[in-house]
Amino acid sequence: MTEDLGPATTADQLPGRAPFWSAVEQVVVFCRANAAAIDYEGAFPEEEFRRIAAAGLLSAPVGVEFGGAGYGVTPGSGWGLLHLLRRLGYGNLTVGRLYEGHANALQLIQTFGSSEQVARYSREVVEKQLTFGVWNTEMADGVTIAPTTPGRYRLHGSKTFASGAGWIQRPLVTGALPDGGWQMFVVPADRCETSVDESWWKPLGMRSSATFKIDFTGVELTEDNLIGRPGDYHRPPWFTGGAIRFAAVQHGGSEALLDETRWFLQKAERTEDPFQRQRIGLMQIAAESGEQWLRNGSVMLDNALSASDDDQFQRIMTYAGMTRTAVEQIALDMIQWSQQSVGSRGLTRPEPFERLIRDLTMYLRQPAPDATLAGVGEYSLSYQCRSDELWS
Repeated sequence: MTEDLGPATTADQLPGRAPFWSAVEQVVVFCRANAAAIDYEGAFPEEEFRRIAAAGLLSAPVGVEFGGAGYGVTPGSGWGLLHLLRRLGYGNLTVGRLYEGHANALQLIQTFGSSEQVARYSREVVEKQLTFGVWNTEMADGVTIAPTTPGRYRLHGSKTFASGAGWIQRPLVTGALPDGGWQMFVVPADRCETSVDESWWKPLGMRSSATFKIDFTGVELTEDNLIGRPGDYHRPPWFTGGAIRFAAVQHGGSEALLDETRWFLQKAERTEDPFQRQRIGLMQIAAESGEQWLRNGSVMLDNALSASDDDQFQRIMTYAGMTRTAVEQIALDMIQWSQQSVGSRGLTRPEPFERLIRDLTMYLRQPAPDATLAGVGEYSLSYQCRSDELWS
């Protein structure tokens, strides 16, 4: 059986980028083939990111003026970024998750950093192939950043859910200032002494993401490491609107589940069963629905680059909430239909379903799903126009 892994949306790809997308698909093929081999706690997709770097994918979210493709930071590039995230999620959800953090960090730096910082960190991606990420989650022993002498700061405390710990060279971290302000800063992790607690990561899925707890106590930074002003990390519309990015990765995982289910049934010669056909029909419709959500979401990402008032911010953030909610439900339905289609035989290794379902289930557990849905309802109820005019 021939598996068509080629790009499905060539009409939307930027002119002259065919070699780029060909390289993306080569990475995706390797990610799929190697996913089971790195499915254990403490692993990291090292070879995958070596190939991502060699293919020039790390620089895709960097501005064109610095040698990148401008995905996510140049108007009209939203679909390019989401399609890239979707394809990497298709190959391996862990790889997609880590790459989404890389893109998120670069978007924040290019939005809130000084011109010198943007140039410096862009060069580190394009010329040195360094990987970025965002580490914001913490528990009671969270990170604080306190000035010591003029222009110098010392960190204290830990971050949890630090994906890529020990591998990412430039994590964008957040911490509390003495006055309570929430400050972003880039830690040169390859030049700092930190304490990594690997025992903290005992997950259901996403095992190979090296998501550990990191203690930054004693790390010293300079003014040049601080990104933006206090509070910029949560500034609308990016903090909430960025949910469209991880939804793209998740939907790539759903599409992988659909294809694996189709191929399993074809191999088992069970394609004549009318109930199997019905389930695959439902999965195919759901996959198309998810793509339409991402296409519309990409317009919102593009709009976010020029949004300047509260109404625009709220529209973008609400649509992002709708997208992540719709994509989550699509994924949950896909899991159910796939399980029903392949049965217990398909849920045993070396078949990929057990891993795919674990990884997708884990990744779907993004924070505050109920509040997100309630926010969509609140936004809709606050207007008296027709519902189709809410997004125009």
